[in-house]
Amino acid sequence: MGFDVKDYLDLVRLLQEHPEWRAELRRLILTDELLALPELVRELADAQRRTEERLLILTERIDALAEAQRRAEERMGRLEAVVEELAEAQRRTEERVGHHEELLQALLESHKRLVEIVGDLKGRMLELTYRDRAAAYFGPLLRRMKVVDPYELEEVLRAHLSEKEFRDILWLDLLVCGQPRVRPEIAELWLAVEISSVVDRGDVERAERRAMTLRRAGYRAIPVVAGERLTQGAEDESRERRVVAVRDGHILFWEEALSAWVEGT
Repeated sequence: MGFDVKDYLDLVRLLQEHPEWRAELRRLILTDELLALPELVRELADAQRRTEERLLILTERIDALAEAQRRAEERMGRLEAVVEELAEAQRRTEERVGHHEELLQALLESHKRLVEIVGDLKGRMLELTYRDRAAAYFGPLLRRMKVVDPYELEEVLRAHLSEKEFRDILWLDLLVCGQPRVRPEIAELWLAVEISSVVDRGDVERAERRAMTLRRAGYRAIPVVAGERLTQGAEDESRERRVVAVRDGHILFWEEALSAWVEGT
């Protein structure tokens, strides 16, 4: 029995009237794979939608990272600029500090020279004071006291001393002679005086050396140091070496020096 157009139209009409037949017909006509295709398409569409959503999220994250990187680079650039400014400021500071150190060193050198000049002037003024007022300082020690210029002794000194020793005597700050008040049996005593604002060990050594040089030339001499004050070392040396010390007008170690140097004559 053949299947004609009338039969087809009847089939279409029946399928339209009975939708459940259409599903059964599709199951009979189509394979399982074709039947599953719509569901698979829906799943693929859902997967594509989810992929697009994730891609959008990823894109947003990448954009955020790019923005963060841009801001970080901007901050890094600003930081580098700040570091460069700090380095330049440090360099300028070091230059100023170096300049200030040079100025400070120059000031210290100037101060040192000024102190030396003032000390030298004070020493010279003190020498003049002791020379002008020798009677006030040494009159209590000596009778008929007088100040003597070493050049007045040149003939005797040159006869007994070398040229170097003679010139060393000429550098004496003060040379005084007279008769000791406590030892009237000594007709004449000489004081070889070294004067300094602050008496130190060097002054003690020079006074002792020049007194001994005078003694070699035949003069009964005693070393004396005089000044406004004595260093502790100078005072200790004077006591040990029996050198007379005059500290701001006060006589120290006179009797000790007199006994040591006179008895040793």
